[in-house]
Amino acid sequence: MIIKVLGSAAGGGFPQWNCNCSNCAAVRQGAPGFTARTQSSLAVSRDGTDWVLLNTSPDLREQLNRTPELGSKSNGGLRNSPIKAAVLTNGDVDHITGLINLREMEPLAVYGSGRVLAVLANNSIFNVLNAEKVARRDLPLGTSTALHSADGDLGLTVEAFAVPGKVALYLEDASKGSDFGTEEGDTIGLKVSDPKSGKAFFYVPGCADVDKDLAARLNGAELVFFDGTLFEDSEMIAAGLSAKTGKRMGHISMSGPDGSIAAFENLGVNRKVYVHINNSNPVLDENSNARRQAETSGWEIGFDGMEIRI
Repeated sequence: MIIKVLGSAAGGGFPQWNCNCSNCAAVRQGAPGFTARTQSSLAVSRDGTDWVLLNTSPDLREQLNRTPELGSKSNGGLRNSPIKAAVLTNGDVDHITGLINLREMEPLAVYGSGRVLAVLANNSIFNVLNAEKVARRDLPLGTSTALHSADGDLGLTVEAFAVPGKVALYLEDASKGSDFGTEEGDTIGLKVSDPKSGKAFFYVPGCADVDKDLAARLNGAELVFFDGTLFEDSEMIAAGLSAKTGKRMGHISMSGPDGSIAAFENLGVNRKVYVHINNSNPVLDENSNARRQAETSGWEIGFDGMEIRI
């Protein structure tokens, strides 16, 4: 399998359009050790010909234009695309908005949990994806689902599983208590497999906690792309950027006894890559102590254009 990181930043990208925090200011100034990033998305292919998007960020058009493998082929006719399907892990704006870029009457399939598909159905703007060309397919939890394009089997399977998290911000309902109406399927992780080679990897770009079930699932994995939103739970409050902690936003932090670095320490994961990294996170500074701590703990900091083959 070929996996490409199309975007490695959290919502808003890096730099964020309206943010003048120290990180965003540094990357705008071209400071050494800072690299601009687009919003979170991956692409995966079994053979390098047909591709599946894992989430579709608002920056998708830019990401496609700078990734030749995902562009129209010169010998493919007037209209053609190697993108055959998209799989959504939640209803966050930074993961579904890019679907609108795929509206030009090109056949593909969109997979998501029942909860996420309902978000698309309830927002009429997504009707620009012509139902005669773009199939919406339910991705049941705990089941291995073979991915298909309009032309047939893509040679990959996806197992979706619920992870600790919360409903997207714009869907929160404070009247429903401290979980804001969150239900199973609002945030999922993916195990993407190539049955022919037996290879598999995990993609969990949004997660609030590594509980026992998730730890057991990821134990011994060859490759995991994981939520790297914040380094410290209160970093956005400390920076004056927000009144919310990471936990309130549905994201586990990297550091601390309850953070992902500690949670993965004994899981035996061969390769661990952080994605969905917020502009406030100090690991975006390649010369920071936070960056050294993450890398010393065996983590890689994902970047746009990163390619991994397994």
